[in-house]
Order: sequence, then C-alpha cells, then structure tokens
Amino acid sequence: MSRLDKTPNRTSRKTTRRSFIARTAASAGLAATTLPHKVSARVLGANDRIGFGMIGCGGEGNALMGLVKQLRDAGTKVEIVAVCDIYRPRLSKAAKLHAAKAYDDHRELLADANVDAVGIATPDHIHGGQVINAVRAGKHVYCEKPVTHWRQFELTKQMAAEVRKSGCVFQLGTQYMSDSAWHQARKLIAEGLIGKPLHAECGFFRIGDWGERGMPIDDANAQPGPDLNWEAFLGDAPKRPFDVSRFFRWRMYEDYSGGPVTDLYPHAITQAIYMLGVTFPSLATAIGGKMRYEEREVPDTFHMLVDYPEKVALTMVGTQGSDHACAPARPPSRAPIIRGWEGTLTFEGEEIVFTPGPGNKTHPAKRIRIERPFDHVRHMANFLECCRTGQPPYCPVDLAYHVQTALQMATLAMRAGKTAKFDRAQEAIVI
Repeated sequence: MSRLDKTPNRTSRKTTRRSFIARTAASAGLAATTLPHKVSARVLGANDRIGFGMIGCGGEGNALMGLVKQLRDAGTKVEIVAVCDIYRPRLSKAAKLHAAKAYDDHRELLADANVDAVGIATPDHIHGGQVINAVRAGKHVYCEKPVTHWRQFELTKQMAAEVRKSGCVFQLGTQYMSDSAWHQARKLIAEGLIGKPLHAECGFFRIGDWGERGMPIDDANAQPGPDLNWEAFLGDAPKRPFDVSRFFRWRMYEDYSGGPVTDLYPHAITQAIYMLGVTFPSLATAIGGKMRYEEREVPDTFHMLVDYPEKVALTMVGTQGSDHACAPARPPSRAPIIRGWEGTLTFEGEEIVFTPGPGNKTHPAKRIRIERPFDHVRHMANFLECCRTGQPPYCPVDLAYHVQTALQMATLAMRAGKTAKFDRAQEAIVI
C-alpha cells in the first residue's frame, strides 16, 4: 500500500529506494493509464454522508476543499475523508488540516470504499486519465477546468464516453455556470425571443500573469524523490529533466497548459455554447501570442473564431495585458452578447436586456431580472446534490466536451497557422 498511514493525522513514513522506484514506475504516465475494472457508484440517500476525496492539494484543490468544508459546516452531509498529492509537503498539510487519509497515488484513493465523490485539481494534462479512473471506480467527479490538455482531444472523447457509460455525476469547475442568467437566457432563446441565433460574442480581459508566473514555488530546492514524484507529474507530456519551475509553475509551459484559451476561456464561452445549444463546431481558427509577458511559453493574448453547422458563429477575444472590456461586465469578465435574426440579448447588472431588431414588432424591448448571481459554493452544492439525485449538474460532461473541443480546435489551428475542421462522422479534429 502506498497510502501514507492508517491514521489520519500522521503522514510520515519510511520510503526505501526500491519502493520509491516501484511506485514511480507504476504511476508514470498517469494521464493515459486507466483502471481496467468498472465499479458502480454507491447509491446515496438523502441522509447518507458523502465521502469526498481530493486529488491535487495545491491552490485550486485547497479552494475546493474549503467549499466542501463550508457546506459541511452549514449542515450538508459531506466529509473530506481522503486527500492525494504527489508532493508530500502539500499532502501532509492537507491530511492534517482535514483529518483525512493521505495517498500519494490517486488510484489508491479511488480504491477507498469511504470515498463516494472526488475533486480533481491536478495539472491540465493529468485530468482526463484521472476522470476515467474515477468513474470506472464508481466515484462521482468534480473536475477543475479545463477538462483536458489542448493536445488531448482523443482522451477528451474517451473521457466523455466513459462518464456517460458510468452513470456517475460529472461537474466541470466552471463555477460561473451557477449564474441563473445563462439558464434564463437559454430558455428565452429556445422560445424564439431573438429568432434564429446568429452570433455569440465573448471576451476575457485582465492585467496580470499571477496565474502563471505568479504560481508559488513552495520550495526552490525541491528535488525528485520520495517526496516529489516527477514521473507522475509528467504523465503523458514530453519527458524532460526535473525543473522546479515546471513543477510548481506548470501553467507557464505548453507541455501542461494552453494559457488563457484553455485556462480562462472555459469561464467565458461555456455560457455562450450552453445558451445557443450548439455542440461540435464545423471549423475554428485563431491568432495570438506573447504580447506582454515573456517569461512563459503559453500566449497571453488569444483571439478565436468558431463556426457551427447550425449557421451560428462564436467570437472569443481576450488578453491578459489589458482589462478594458468595452462591454458591460458580468463575472468573470465581459458579459457575452447573443445576436439573432430578430434581436439581441445582453447582460447588464442584474438584468437580461432584449433589444429587438429593426422591424421586429412581435417582441418589444424588455428587461428580465436575473434570479441569482454566480456562487462558488452553490456550484459545489449543486454537484453534491446531483450525486444524490442523479440529475444533470450545471456543467455536465457533454457540455464540457463540446467546450473543450472548440478550445482544442482553436489552439491547434493557431499553432499550425491553419483552419481546424471537425469531422462529425469520425468525431475527429482535422488540421
């Protein structure tokens, strides 16, 4: 067993060189290595406690555990029972803080019968394999965005199929989907308020690279060994010598991240894709690059154009070099604009604003009050409730799959200097 200890508060153990080499070999390539056996999810009643396991105990993982703890303290029947990280100092701290069992291999956490649902907050390129392993183990999944890395379309497709087949609940951590504005607007569009949908315009603007270069380096002298599993971190990414910056500030590097297009834009285009009700694009193209911040490999500015076979287009523009949005703000950045043949929807303050097109005498201009704003805690609460009811959460796996496909197509198009196309018959991206 590589579980660190049977007692929840003590995470020290003796690791021999032989056991470490065996553990490293077993966990190398975890992004692509999946568990072969499928276990059904435990049926959860209204009064059953949900055992929550956290995979990845860095900044995002700790934030998710904070949400779970907040819900538990408010009366939700949930408990953090297990934590996992490949970097022992983080693991030990999280295990002690939450009185949870500690694991350094996510597959062993998934074998824990006390775990009903997991949060996944590892680097982008590790998500897909861990989601597959989790649902095969019968665990419900809350996964941080993006759902996979920009180069992992085939894994994204496999992951979506595995989640569907499993019957487990999957929620992507695009917490802005808890904002009722998008659900209300989707209904208005489906009812024909704007006529035939034509175009969605989205944006994400901010100043700062704190999410990349600003990621904390816990220990500048850290080295691979029993306390840091470098091979597990690399997963299916290119094999490189250990680099402390790559390990702690992985969002700076294209092997593990895509920059704003995958790390930030899911927060902006998910709503538009959901409101329009579209799925796979027909084609995508993009431009971008490092316009302000040089100490990174990933772009800080990225603009993409996406066409859908329903004759709907989506424009997504943004930069980390300027925070001027030129449109009403609604978290996380600029509110989307949805245009149709007969009118336009915008989002201003606490209202959805309908502006009729020229000659539209059927639907006059109106404002619809937004029922509730986004809430991080509600997004997690929605996930836990769906674990009990089996109902679709705010951001289910198919929506995550369709969003990620558009982002992957745009990224691949920019890198190749071409237009990416989608082959629906083969369910494949073609460059």
